[in-house]
Amino acid sequence: MLVKSEIIAFKPLDSRSPSYADADVPESDDAAFLKTLGLGKPYIEMFSRRASLHGSTFEAELLSSGLVTEDGYFGAFARSLRLPFVGELDHAVIVDTPSLDIQLRDTRMVRLSPQDAMPHMAIVPDLQSIARLKRALQATPDLAGDLVVTTPSALRQAVWKAGEGRRTRHTIHALFDKTPLYSARITLHGKQGFLLGVGATCFLGSLIAAPTLTFQLLHIVTAVLYMSALLFKLAPLRAKPDRRTLALVEKHDDEALPVYSVLVALYREQTVVEQLVTALNRLDWPKSQLDVKLVCEADDLGTLSAIERLDLGPPFEIIRVPPSLPRTKPKALTYALAGARGEFTAIYDAEDRPHPKQLREAYARFQQGCDNLASLQAPLIISNANTSWMTASFSLEYSALFRRLLPMLAKMRMPMPLGGTSNHFRTSVLRNVGAWDPFNVTEDADLGLRLYRLGHQSDVISYPTLEDAPTEFSVWLNQRTRWFKGWLQTWLVMMRSPLRVANEMGWKAYAVFQLLIGGMLLSSLTHPLFIVTVALTAKVMLTEGPDALSTIQFWLFTIDLLNILGSYAVFLLMGSRAMIDHEKNMVGSKWLATPAYWLMISLAAWRAIYELRYKPFVWNKTPHNPVKKNK
Repeated sequence: MLVKSEIIAFKPLDSRSPSYADADVPESDDAAFLKTLGLGKPYIEMFSRRASLHGSTFEAELLSSGLVTEDGYFGAFARSLRLPFVGELDHAVIVDTPSLDIQLRDTRMVRLSPQDAMPHMAIVPDLQSIARLKRALQATPDLAGDLVVTTPSALRQAVWKAGEGRRTRHTIHALFDKTPLYSARITLHGKQGFLLGVGATCFLGSLIAAPTLTFQLLHIVTAVLYMSALLFKLAPLRAKPDRRTLALVEKHDDEALPVYSVLVALYREQTVVEQLVTALNRLDWPKSQLDVKLVCEADDLGTLSAIERLDLGPPFEIIRVPPSLPRTKPKALTYALAGARGEFTAIYDAEDRPHPKQLREAYARFQQGCDNLASLQAPLIISNANTSWMTASFSLEYSALFRRLLPMLAKMRMPMPLGGTSNHFRTSVLRNVGAWDPFNVTEDADLGLRLYRLGHQSDVISYPTLEDAPTEFSVWLNQRTRWFKGWLQTWLVMMRSPLRVANEMGWKAYAVFQLLIGGMLLSSLTHPLFIVTVALTAKVMLTEGPDALSTIQFWLFTIDLLNILGSYAVFLLMGSRAMIDHEKNMVGSKWLATPAYWLMISLAAWRAIYELRYKPFVWNKTPHNPVKKNK
């Protein structure tokens, strides 16, 4: 028998109605049902008040409180309706269609089609529908044979499993199939490969014909481009922190809030899971309006076991991503996005400790911002800068990027290469632009630039996220190699149709992109070459005297020296000026190792070129450890 549409059209509970919290009105079906759970008037009034305040539902407030479990609540619902209760659904009897994923975001019902029984419907009822369901069951007794009651978690888990094959294929192929020029799946498109070959041939030919002139021209071009990128980085030195929404956050009145999704991609992170959950539980957002998804590879048994040992309830959900290539963070996030229920979505990493009010500030900024504001970047602050010269340099680098450069770009309304964590998005926009590219290993920068190309803006917020920098050279090198490889992928994607991209972005923004990404790549690759050139030229000057140099050699030596020293000076000034006194004390005199740190960066850049050729989509995993108690 088919279930009538009016019976299954469940509506969200209007929690502001006093029908079950007012002693002066006759007891309704929902009030009688709540009493079977042992909920008296004080509890009913409390959860009704919370639902009205947060803009949620009575069920959401009750279940997020932990006072009643899902099985207990919906099992009682089934007994009240005299329907069977199923605590676990068999995904094999669910017919998968693209529309099935709607149930991940608005969990209501799913059709079950077992081979040895008649099709029937698994439903997730709510208080608003209880009276209507009872009347329908009384009017049509046979209807009971077509319905079973289940829990939202059980229904979502079955839907995730039933659609995993289709969803995985869509995650991997959708961006490339729909907009191949935005995807890094092909490292070099045909025209790019042809032009690269022509360029390499011309360069080799000129080396043979006129080696001195060729090297001199190459030296001039790279030195000028290096200097241009360096001068561009001087602009953020005068930038000031943007705290325009902090006052709104601090003075906010309690109001109805939307659902906020939080996605965290985890892979071999069993050591930091407990710390992560503690940090997420501190977020200042109603639990009933939070949708936290811990996104794990289905075969990562260590991380899954660690999460399950914590016995998490609402608002946490474990998403198991089926094993497939490429095995990357952006692929996992895009897979999980299919079930994100929030109007806004935040991205965190396993080791992150976000400020409790970060979601509040992001929401306030979205509310105050223009309609095409699509993403917000929170600053990342390194909390272990005092560990070594390497972590101190990392801290200076992050301080310069997240508290000087990105705020300046946001103020100028220029394209922003987002950081890999503490990003906040309008979920609808994120889906519309194709989400993250599963083949780009620095997916954040790629997404920030794609948003700009498609007419959206990015901005920054002030409440930070704490992270720890790698403390081992091998770990740092793997991480930085992956970043450079992804930046190379992003640059190549943007250079497939240079004129088209420049027209999309505007020539000013296009020039900023070239100075940011192109300039960073060029300076990182050529920095050690400039050092060698300066050293050799200085040796000639010391042994043979300045007159041994031609005018052009002298000026190139001067520019090279300015490029090297200027790189260090801008790095230190941008980083230190954004720091508070405590951070500066943690860095101490470790800034003296800046030249060594720049050589490490160059090593990672050259290594990235090798990996881009031979293993472009390999994700170099960065292991994390929990913060020590004495920090």
